Amino acid sequence: MQPPTNHSPNVHVQPDSHVTFHYRLSDPEAGRVYLSTFEASPATLQLGAGQFAPGLERCLLALLEGQTKSYDLGPDDAFGPRNPELLQLVARKLIEAHADPTDPLELGDLLEFPTPDGGRFAGVFKGWEGDAALFDFNHPLAGQPLRFEVQMIGVL
Repeated sequence: MQPPTNHSPNVHVQPDSHVTFHYRLSDPEAGRVYLSTFEASPATLQLGAGQFAPGLERCLLALLEGQTKSYDLGPDDAFGPRNPELLQLVARKLIEAHADPTDPLELGDLLEFPTPDGGRFAGVFKGWEGDAALFDFNHPLAGQPLRFEVQMIGVL
């Protein structure tokens, strides 16, 4: 006799589904784990609402509740290709307005900036060029191959 389950094996992910799942993003060759929910609380989101990278959302489509699957994604598939236009010079006075003056910027630091509509975006500090700082506003995993492992817990 099989133990009872809390999921229906016929419920699958659709483009507007609410889903709860565990996932792991890692380097498919080196095995380095970038992010994993398996050791913590699962993720919950609504597909199509912009809460998750579109390339990763596409992998979730049609998965069945209770299903586990692994995907090897090419460098441009998960978070898209790196965009050279997202390397931007930012004036020192803007940096001073948003950085902690007691903690000088170091290469690789992440700094958040406000948007006119009240949102926020983040960039990685790449160095000083005269009186401006070079920031990379690409997603840190853009343009990298990734292994995306998923365990679908619930689908609504």
